[in-house]
Amino acid sequence: MSINHLIFRNLRKNLKNYYLYVFALIFSSALYFSFVTLQYDPSMDATKGSIKGAAAIRSASILLVAIVSIFLLYANMIFIKRRSKEIGLFQLIGMTKDRIFRILTVENFILYFSSLVLGVLLGFSISRLIIMILYKITGIKAIASLHFSTQALVQTLIVFVVIYAFIMLMNYGFIKRQTILSLFRVVSSTEGKLKKMSIFEISIGILGILLIISGYFLSSKLFDGDFTSMIELFSAMIYILASVIIGTYLVYKSSVRFILNVIRKQKNGYLNINDVLSLSSIMFRMKSNALLLTIITTVSALAIGLLSLSYISYYSAEKTAENHVPANFFLKDNKDLQTFTSALNKNGIKFTKKHTEVIQVNTNINDILDKKLEQFNRDSDTMPLAVVSEKAVNVNLSANETVFTGYNDLLQKFMTLKDSGNIELTSKKKVFKLNYIGLRRQSIIPSYFTNGGLPTVIVDDKVFKTLKQNLDSSIQKDSTVYNGINISDENLIEKANDIYMNHQFDENYPNASRLEIVNDQKKTMGLMMFIVGFLGLTFLMTSGCILYFKQMDESADEKPNYTILRKLGFSHSDLLRGIRSKQLFNFGIPLIIGLVHSYFAVQSGWFLFGTEVYTPMIIVMVLYAVLYSVFGVLSVLYYKKIIKEAL
Repeated sequence: MSINHLIFRNLRKNLKNYYLYVFALIFSSALYFSFVTLQYDPSMDATKGSIKGAAAIRSASILLVAIVSIFLLYANMIFIKRRSKEIGLFQLIGMTKDRIFRILTVENFILYFSSLVLGVLLGFSISRLIIMILYKITGIKAIASLHFSTQALVQTLIVFVVIYAFIMLMNYGFIKRQTILSLFRVVSSTEGKLKKMSIFEISIGILGILLIISGYFLSSKLFDGDFTSMIELFSAMIYILASVIIGTYLVYKSSVRFILNVIRKQKNGYLNINDVLSLSSIMFRMKSNALLLTIITTVSALAIGLLSLSYISYYSAEKTAENHVPANFFLKDNKDLQTFTSALNKNGIKFTKKHTEVIQVNTNINDILDKKLEQFNRDSDTMPLAVVSEKAVNVNLSANETVFTGYNDLLQKFMTLKDSGNIELTSKKKVFKLNYIGLRRQSIIPSYFTNGGLPTVIVDDKVFKTLKQNLDSSIQKDSTVYNGINISDENLIEKANDIYMNHQFDENYPNASRLEIVNDQKKTMGLMMFIVGFLGLTFLMTSGCILYFKQMDESADEKPNYTILRKLGFSHSDLLRGIRSKQLFNFGIPLIIGLVHSYFAVQSGWFLFGTEVYTPMIIVMVLYAVLYSVFGVLSVLYYKKIIKEAL
């Protein structure tokens, strides 16, 4: 038999074991090539600088390389171990280690670069679809064309050739290190020995659970006012990150085994076939897989968390813009207002005007202030707040009453207000002591007047007029009138926005279009969501494949056990029930822990990104869980085939 014949025979024989590896390699190379194509695609120029697409994609491509590299190297390590007996047989028949390495190199070359070519072709065919998705998410009106980038091809080839070189280096080191005897023992060696847990192992298992709980608890208190300086906030964030990651590792190292050991003890040694195939198998291997599972869980939580936060911002774009500009348009200058309204009338667009007088008054709110960060402390007890008359919002107040409005979740976390109390409004000649009776969330004036989102004070009309006559000119805005324009027909808002944008009003004035604010936020956060989703999908595929490969590895070790169990009379369905329980643990534990990690991470800071939390977060989590579960189903199907072959 010639060497060439041996190579192709080995390829045919091992292809059934390599099929998912080939799929993952094709998928990874297709994803990378199509992603890099965006960086060089001429149609990206249609954005005209509205988003920094190329720069963001270039940065993300580096992370993509890291994810793909780790996955391919790890997958190769598993498969080279699976072929250890074959390598040992080659040595027994007289082949040198160098010749064996050359055979494996040729095999890997054919498999690797054939998959790479298919991946590039697939990436090219879907590149236009990916650009269309990007344009759809970011709201950019441009035509996506199918464009083959030579630069993207060269970059993809360089990256995957370097990865291939590392794979070959790993294979060479493995072959050189192993003796003939050790090659026959690589597969048969267990990953961990099941033995009675020591007090130390039980202690670190409990410690792992406590560390995670403490991290969760601290994350829920992060912005509740318990930490009043940036140093305290930063220290708390470091502790949360460290405690959750270390705790997760300890949970996989000892906590899971400890919990399963408790379950076994409760059964008093009477284990059914389901327990043997699930609990016992997991207890054997969970400890040795602790680092791998910790990495998968942590990165999964990071991917889910970042995607949830970016989607929260994208999902909340309309509400955020409404808080920034209550009307469809805000024009500060009367001349610009006249120009814009004339243009609307000329185009037959009906609208309503909203004129609200807004003044800035030094306000002492210490009595109703519950907690605040040190960064909000001032040399004076007062701070300038926007004040409007009750007539502007149709509220009836007595002369000694006041209501706050325009208060959002972000401000609530950093500057918590009580339900009632007294405030002081200070003019040049008089101090008004008012009874604070309530808080409203609705914004009634643009953020331009509210000093970056501070609440607006609503007072009695007579009090407002008195304050207006004694203003402190040093804290007043350039304008004391909010001119809002609301379009009567919602279907014509986009047309009105085009008119607004075409007029190019003076940028020195804080003019604003609510629709344009929505579009800008969707462009920025849509791009982030696209990139995070792209990276998250890549990691989902690679981590799922890694866990699947681990199950392939374990199934080969456990196949003799299935043969014994079948001979003892256990049916195919009996064994399969145990396998399902095992895969539920193997894939379910990292998924559940990752989802819980991401939930607490999102809950601790979602208000920094938008106004809606549960709907976008649940959508992301459910979608990720469904895609992740596919690999668990594939593992069960693979075990089903192994069980059939057991007899």
